[in-house]
Amino acid sequence: MSAVVLKQVVKRFGETRVIEGLDLEILDHEFMVLVGPSGCGKSTALRMIAGLEEITGGTITIGDRVVNDVPPKDRDIAMVFQSYALYPHMSVRENLAFGLKLRKTPKPEIEKLVTEAAQILEITHLLDRKPKELSGGQRQRVAVGRAIVRKPSVFLFDEPLSNLDAKLRIQMRAEIKKLQARLETTTIYVTHDQVEAMTMGHRIAILSAGVLQQVGTPLEVYEKPANLFVAGFIGTPPMNFVHGTLAEGGASMAASGFALPVPERFRKQTAGRPGAKIVAGIRPENVLEPGKAPRGEAVKVPVVVEIAEPLGDEVIVHARAGEDMMVFRQDPHRMPAIGDRLEVQVELDALHLFDAESERRLD
Repeated sequence: MSAVVLKQVVKRFGETRVIEGLDLEILDHEFMVLVGPSGCGKSTALRMIAGLEEITGGTITIGDRVVNDVPPKDRDIAMVFQSYALYPHMSVRENLAFGLKLRKTPKPEIEKLVTEAAQILEITHLLDRKPKELSGGQRQRVAVGRAIVRKPSVFLFDEPLSNLDAKLRIQMRAEIKKLQARLETTTIYVTHDQVEAMTMGHRIAILSAGVLQQVGTPLEVYEKPANLFVAGFIGTPPMNFVHGTLAEGGASMAASGFALPVPERFRKQTAGRPGAKIVAGIRPENVLEPGKAPRGEAVKVPVVVEIAEPLGDEVIVHARAGEDMMVFRQDPHRMPAIGDRLEVQVELDALHLFDAESERRLD
């Protein structure tokens, strides 16, 4: 078993708190993605699992062993960094074999493991080249291969695709996902890119300012974000937020220049709170352009177009609804002009409600 469990893990640099009371369980064979903005503590958490950073408090368990005081080389992990960290004077074959030689692995076993890794990553034809003769994607494959040959219990990836161009990133994230499915090795992957997180992870853990915000499958986190931070971080384009005040009885909220009915499923939480500050969250796909038929109950909202971004198959429209912005998708053949006044439809069944003070989800 190679589950990884963090219990009340704390990391401080002097008086600066980087990680605060992190509780997280990564299951055996699971692909877990740690995601969040720069400075949220995700890479620090990964480095503590690897043993490259000492923890200030709490425990880290790999398999059935607490590894707080176990050196990195004895933790049975392999890490792939953002920088490829290949030895420039060595061939690809020598780079792949270097760690095995240090462990005094027999030569026939080294040759077998290197050949297997090269075949899995489709870099057999590159084995005699030096790193300077490789493209960025090829170098990244070699860096991954160096981890594969060790056959560790846990793979750790620290933003491995950040140095690649957009097209190659898409290709490489698909290859890493297929590789993990094939090897079934417990994998912890760190990224600031929520698209990477959503497309790669069995589950994702969202961090902000060193605090774990939510853990769940990509669909769970997308459909039921725990708070305003998660709601705004996960999703492209991000969720729209409309600020308002609950009316008497909690059946509607008054926003800037329009009102939104409160769906029945929220009435228990909104009843008896007249005047309470509330934030309604609406995904762009649930804001429909004029003339498009809604799925279920909808309310019309007047907006003024500020920006239209053509993407070929669709147009991303940024419009102002009172004091808030409303982003939605529109047919590219009906691209609006800046300043156009439209009446969009908000699908109420897909509405999210958050308490403005605590920023927590209401239901």
